Amino acid sequence: MRRVPPKVSAIDLFCGAGGLSLGLKQAGVEVAAGIDLDPACAYPYEANLRAKFLLKDVAEVTGRDLTDLWHAEAKYRLLAGCAPCQPFSSHRRGKDTSSEENWDLLAHFGRLVEEAMPHFVTMENVTRLGRMTVFHEFVAKLRELGYAVDYGTLYGPEFGLPQERRRLVLIASRIGVVRLPKGSLERSEFRTVKDVIATLPALRHGETDPSDPLHMARSLTPLNLARMQASKPGGTWRDWPEKLLAECHKKKTGASFQAFYGRMKWDEPSPTITTQAYSFGTGRFGHPEQDRSLSLREAAMLQGFPREYQFVSADERPKLLTVGRLIGNAVPPPFGCAVGEAFISKIESIAGGKDG
Repeated sequence: MRRVPPKVSAIDLFCGAGGLSLGLKQAGVEVAAGIDLDPACAYPYEANLRAKFLLKDVAEVTGRDLTDLWHAEAKYRLLAGCAPCQPFSSHRRGKDTSSEENWDLLAHFGRLVEEAMPHFVTMENVTRLGRMTVFHEFVAKLRELGYAVDYGTLYGPEFGLPQERRRLVLIASRIGVVRLPKGSLERSEFRTVKDVIATLPALRHGETDPSDPLHMARSLTPLNLARMQASKPGGTWRDWPEKLLAECHKKKTGASFQAFYGRMKWDEPSPTITTQAYSFGTGRFGHPEQDRSLSLREAAMLQGFPREYQFVSADERPKLLTVGRLIGNAVPPPFGCAVGEAFISKIESIAGGKDG
């Protein structure tokens, strides 16, 4: 049977474990390759996306490299990516991060757009980046190159993501205007923690599901187990007896840490999944009713990955720190899918003669 040439061929810079690529693929975009300098990304990217993975620093990639990677038979080319967000993250609490080496990765993204001139560009990052000079320089460069640019904040639950996540998303096109997608779901339709993880086998803390090594819960100390048992879904450490309080809770500044050591609610989307969502003490990552924090599998599913998504090979034991980082740093696939659908819709409107 003759293979139909792909409409769009994509390359994913800073691809991580493949969340953005998966979303694009779900929308009908053919993903040619992902590029990242973290070797832990290689297995999940190749195993799940069935696409080429390049272990390489984006700063060393050229436009010629990209041209060689895109599917030659595709009519349109897409360059996508999520530059590491650590320098731009609100978790840095005002620290001057402008001297960090990751700061200029967005400039390298712009350089590659100029060298390769794909038809479409998309980028995702923390919302705070939208207020920074480096981002506005990136947007100005795209417009100077002839791209129509649209960007804004996307709210995860409106796109079917069971998570209270807001991210800055940019889309650019040099074949006419493509608008940022808008989420279609109303609050009453938001997917909840219960919708996504309630059917997973129950676990005790420190236990692993024998049928799924990623469904593993971190062990709790006796003190943290007692804190977990005293925690209410949606509550705070203020629900605990005084003997369980940490010293930081007793200070005046303790009021600003009420989202730590908390349980999720079954009937709401989860809080933003971070790289340490498996840890009870780093956020509201306690299971709604079981006395443990989230498993890696639960964190991945709340991040929008399907239950069967593989992060390590069958003969490898998942490491909390490594896999937690891959999950927390990932672009949620529903965002990638919405963006991919916007580009596909543009192409179809051109093919149907509906686009001027």
